[in-house]
Amino acid sequence: MAGAVMQGPPQDWRAYVIEDATVEAASPLDWARAACAAMVRHGAERMVAEVNQGGALVETVVRQVDPMVPFKALHAGRSKGLRAEPVAALYEQGRVHHLRGLGALEDQLAQMTARGFLGAGSPDRADALVWALHELLIAPAQAWRRPRFRTL
Repeated sequence: MAGAVMQGPPQDWRAYVIEDATVEAASPLDWARAACAAMVRHGAERMVAEVNQGGALVETVVRQVDPMVPFKALHAGRSKGLRAEPVAALYEQGRVHHLRGLGALEDQLAQMTARGFLGAGSPDRADALVWALHELLIAPAQAWRRPRFRTL
């Protein structure tokens, strides 16, 4: 779970990682409940999820818990390492801040390298963080920089 302060130009925007709501060994319905509960707990505007592996299943299960949840399906077209590079740049610039209690997430982030993830298993927490920060800061900054035309 993350949020952003987007005042001024994009180079002034900041992100705050609030919670790692990862659930382990959970059924699809249980993780969907946990995700929806985290949204309510933090007043989130939207849920984003990578759907490459699960396809429509992810959104379908989430909608069983909350049919009205604002949901955005994301499709990975690049490797995890390439997706993480712009987010790593945000960290290098000091534009991402963590609240306390994110040790498991931070452990995964420390195992991400230019060669990929060096830890055991899947970097699920780190991957979710990359998607969240991409949607909060990177994609809006790209849209902000696009030329705007006014027609008469």
